[in-house]
Amino acid sequence: MQYRYINSTLGELLLAGDEAGLRIIGFPCGKGRVDPDSDWEMNRDCFKEVETQLLEYFNGERHEFDLQLAPTGTAFQLDVLKALQEIPFGETRSYLQIAQRINRPKAVRAVGAANGRNPLPIVIPCHRVIGADGSLTGFGGGLNAKVFLLELEGGLARVRKQGSLF
Repeated sequence: MQYRYINSTLGELLLAGDEAGLRIIGFPCGKGRVDPDSDWEMNRDCFKEVETQLLEYFNGERHEFDLQLAPTGTAFQLDVLKALQEIPFGETRSYLQIAQRINRPKAVRAVGAANGRNPLPIVIPCHRVIGADGSLTGFGGGLNAKVFLLELEGGLARVRKQGSLF
């Protein structure tokens, strides 16, 4: 697997992947921090398009990503990741809504766990998932990062308007 770091508004992000595509985006701290494995190869020239699109996103110039992604996980986790990608820019969904979207309405906690294991945060927008009561819940990059991303997209104003409890 090849990797590199890029500077972003959220700090230094790790990008990692292989010929199949981008597999990992790691945050600089928190539970979403990822350190390269010893067999990974540093390549400062890889993932230039990922860097470009992420910087455009952080600058408010991009609302959708067009990248070759290669997330791994169980079939259930991949179903959740697919549903996350269907959440429009600037909107939020609850864990229950995601569970219903994948036809597993009783799997709300499992959806939360799969959301928390998202290997490609930001481009697979797990930050757009909130509690059913409108509360902001955990995020791999930290709650401040989640708030920043939702504010960037205008989604936080909608959550506040709906009377969230965060």
